[in-house]
Amino acid sequence: MIEVTNLTKRYNGVVAVDNISFKIERGEVVGFLGPNGAGKTTTLRMLTGYFPPTQGTCKIGDYDIEESPIEAKRSIGYLPENNPLYHEMKVMEYLEFLGALREIHDSRNRIKEVAELCRIKEIISKTIGELSRGYRQRVGLAQAILHNPEILIMDEPTEGLDPNQVAQVRELIKELGKEKTVLLSTHRLPEVEATCKRILIINRGKIIADAGKDELHKMAKGKEVIELEIKAPKEKFLEIIQEQPDIEGIELKEEGETQKYEISSATDPRENIFNLCVANNWTIIDMHRRVVSLESVFRELTQE
Repeated sequence: MIEVTNLTKRYNGVVAVDNISFKIERGEVVGFLGPNGAGKTTTLRMLTGYFPPTQGTCKIGDYDIEESPIEAKRSIGYLPENNPLYHEMKVMEYLEFLGALREIHDSRNRIKEVAELCRIKEIISKTIGELSRGYRQRVGLAQAILHNPEILIMDEPTEGLDPNQVAQVRELIKELGKEKTVLLSTHRLPEVEATCKRILIINRGKIIADAGKDELHKMAKGKEVIELEIKAPKEKFLEIIQEQPDIEGIELKEEGETQKYEISSATDPRENIFNLCVANNWTIIDMHRRVVSLESVFRELTQE
């Protein structure tokens, strides 16, 4: 549904997006992450036809965004970063105006459906300029899905929303992602973890990671970290565990009736540790892998 090939954008000799390629299929909800100035918004603007690329192509469905812009844009719902709205118009007037531009049949019924989805029924007759930032953001979401597009491209869709509204938008994105292609750019890493199955990371104009969440976590350091609570003779346990292959480090975190350790390994050592404990009649109180946060992965992959 979205296919980007060798896409590049230069501004006066400065490369903002540097020869990137990726493909997003129907039904995928993909997070698009990167530091400030990495090229996220520029990429989204080329995908939606707001900026022409210096070179490369963007295909939206069967259409090239440069060669067939009208046909390609019919398939796109776009929520830009700054969410431009006509502040002097009432919400209903604004959505009716967009419905007419989009040539939506029976737009009033569609507006009712969208108002329900985006939780804006109670402010539908108010002037946009009088609304809080959170409500204006939801009006922006409403216009993006008004024409029932096959592809949604959203730049910071939950900016300005309170925690309850953020949760509602996350659920809406997940629901829409069952039938639509969704590309979501945001600085809120928990939002990406909650809604996206696949993540693209861009840094200095280049795609540096394209993976599912589980795969991405493994890219951080390539190490497994195990947190272990055990009832065993400390010296004997340390002597034996340090002799095991692939164990790269062990740190005693807490000592008492039981001991708590943090073990790093090149591979998952849990089965080996379990067998050692059984053979030596040691009691495992708790053993689990530490889940590396997306924030940690992001920082490591994008650090200077």
